[in-house]
Amino acid sequence: MSVQSAAADVDVDLRQLFASLARNWLRILVVTLVVTGAAFAFASTATRHYKAQAQVEIIPRESVYTRPAGNNDTDKPILDESGIATQVQIISSNDILKQVAQKLDLAKLPEFDEAAGMSSLSRLLVLVGLKSDPMDVPVDERVLKKMREKLNVYGVEKTRIVAIEFSSQDPTLAAAIPDAIAAAYIAGQGTAKLESNAAAADFLAPEIADLQQQVKAAEAKVATYRAQSDLLMGGNNSVLATQQLAELSSELSKVRGNRASAEATADNVRKVLRNGGSLDTVPEVLASDLIQRLRERQVELRSNIADLSTTLLGNHPRIRALKSQLADLDAQIRGEAEKIIKGLMAQADTAKARESQLVADVNTLKAASARAGEQQVDLDALQRDAAAKRQQLELYLTNYREAASRQDRKYLPVDARISSKASVPSEPYFPKVLPIVSAAFVASLLIMAIVTLLQELFSGRAMRPAAGARFEPIDEVAMPVVRQEPAALQEMGEHPPEAVVEPDKASMPDTTAMPDTVAPDTAEVPGMVAMPEAVPAERRAAEPEPARSRLGEIDIEKAAEKLIASGAARAIFVSPEGDEAAASAVLVAREVSDAGLRVLLLDLTASGAASRPMLDSGLFPGITNLLASEAQFTDVIHADLYSDCHVIPVGTADPVRAMRAADRLPIIMQSLTTAYDLVVVECGPADAQGIGRLAGDATEVLLSMLEPDDEVAQAAVKLIENGYPDLTLVTPLGHEPPGNPVPGRRSAA
Repeated sequence: MSVQSAAADVDVDLRQLFASLARNWLRILVVTLVVTGAAFAFASTATRHYKAQAQVEIIPRESVYTRPAGNNDTDKPILDESGIATQVQIISSNDILKQVAQKLDLAKLPEFDEAAGMSSLSRLLVLVGLKSDPMDVPVDERVLKKMREKLNVYGVEKTRIVAIEFSSQDPTLAAAIPDAIAAAYIAGQGTAKLESNAAAADFLAPEIADLQQQVKAAEAKVATYRAQSDLLMGGNNSVLATQQLAELSSELSKVRGNRASAEATADNVRKVLRNGGSLDTVPEVLASDLIQRLRERQVELRSNIADLSTTLLGNHPRIRALKSQLADLDAQIRGEAEKIIKGLMAQADTAKARESQLVADVNTLKAASARAGEQQVDLDALQRDAAAKRQQLELYLTNYREAASRQDRKYLPVDARISSKASVPSEPYFPKVLPIVSAAFVASLLIMAIVTLLQELFSGRAMRPAAGARFEPIDEVAMPVVRQEPAALQEMGEHPPEAVVEPDKASMPDTTAMPDTVAPDTAEVPGMVAMPEAVPAERRAAEPEPARSRLGEIDIEKAAEKLIASGAARAIFVSPEGDEAAASAVLVAREVSDAGLRVLLLDLTASGAASRPMLDSGLFPGITNLLASEAQFTDVIHADLYSDCHVIPVGTADPVRAMRAADRLPIIMQSLTTAYDLVVVECGPADAQGIGRLAGDATEVLLSMLEPDDEVAQAAVKLIENGYPDLTLVTPLGHEPPGNPVPGRRSAA
């Protein structure tokens, strides 16, 4: 059985698809104009709505001249996105809307109170319980609900502006309500500041009285402790003991430095005298006036000795006298150096004694300073407490004076202002006639075009066989003559002609014969089959002999078993004896369906002989409606009243119109074989050429017969010699369907 998808054998004919728009232009235009007219009527008769907008700027309004002295950046309002969003919620709060509704008396307007202008129909609906009674809801809630539906408050992006939009049927009211909301918001902010200022003043007054007492007590504690601890303050706001300790420490350091310097100088001079070195390198020796005079006299004597040595010898009395004086001068200089050493040592001893005294005084002051430090810590704590309370008192006094002055003068600037008042709109924002009509025209035109294209596509009219899927006609090729076996013909009950021709199966023309009731120009209408013409004896004598085939007559059960066992996807029934023999196809289809397979019977007879017993009527849409694009698959497939089999009847469409889509019959057969396990086709008295369009993979051809007469034998021979040697003869005689039929079992496939 073939399970190939029909979508693989068909293509979309775009030309045919879009040509449907031209064929249905009148319907598209009429629907478009109707929808456009309805939109124009709606836009013309709809209630006019007007919209106005007021703007509020969120900005600090405190003047530089009235700003409190202690005001800083933390006192400014938060103007970020969250702050603006908060103000938006405050503006649209219930309190402000209630104030506006009471001020403008909106409860008396039917636009804001549904109960104020209820029609008789609305009252009737309320009485019968089909509509809730608006009187059950309080008036304020009804008005607020309507106001919120018409109100739109939002922050303008990247600004500190809050826009207040309101729509109403009355343009004056549409402008008055946003202004009233903005004014109520400003007044509410001012009232909130007044309340906050009054609360601050009421809080500060008793706090200031308490702080004054606390400051007085704290300062008294400081004075009492200072007197008890005898903490005398010196320079630089420090305790006297600490200041004296610092001075003595400085003097002690100086004394220690002098002592160390004197001792070092004495040691240096002593070392020079001991080693016999020159005293000129000692700064203290050179600083002595006596030693300087002696050094000058020594230099003078050496000069005289040098002058006399040029004329006198070294033992001359004069020279000897001068040398003696020079030696005395050296002794005097050394003596003076010894005296300097003694003075330095005395100075060092004095410094050491002073150092010892200062160390004792410093130790005494250390103990006193430690005690004073501890007392100073306690004193500082008391002073800090008194200073903090004094500072808090001063701050409270400043704030209280500011609050009292603002409360008396009623000056509390609000951090917002109305930057733009709402103006009375002159044109309604809804309905806009031109945009609504244009949108309705474009939308209806587009929808109708899409619906037309989809209808054309789903109906199958825009489908065509894919390349290679259509049978191409070829020329017939004559085959050698083969003599037919007499035994086979005797089984059929007649003597065959002398010779028949079996052309190749691929050479069958892709046409379908017409029934007797249709004119010759409609000979290719699918499903309307006719008897084949007789072949002249001269032609039969010249044609080759067909392939050998033996035929045996079987009943309905055997035919059903054969179709199930062979896995056939299509079973084509030919009934040369007319409508009475079409019962074989119906019985076989029901038999296979009862075996559990999905079976569909396609009725291609001219009179609907196969489908009428299954549907009890010939007025159902069928294959001709499908070919004529008047119905879809779901419209033409019906359920058998007496089995699980499905059936497609002949239909009610014009056969001439259906003939024009004869090329779609192979596509329809392929689609049906994909959806069903077996498709049974009743062709009536058709020939081999008539069933050529219906054959395909896994196809079985069966000949339905009531009596083995000449007509049946001739039809069998024609089918065998035209490419169907495996022909099966089926007779409905002697078959009794099991059980009783159950009428009324009808369902759409």
